[in-house]
Amino acid sequence: MAAQIRRWRCDEDLLLAGRGTGRLWGAERGSNQLFGQDLCVAAAKLLGEDPCREPWN
Repeated sequence: MAAQIRRWRCDEDLLLAGRGTGRLWGAERGSNQLFGQDLCVAAAKLLGEDPCREPWN
């Protein structure tokens, strides 16, 4: 899941990663900007990357 979120955000430059996870994985939480940001931070950390540095930011 973390790798997919990274692809959406970093490779495909999708700013709405939260919306994609809701559709694909049936996330029960909303798909607003804060949710997407939380997902990206969690994914970056799981992958051993800094969410405040390239390619995340």
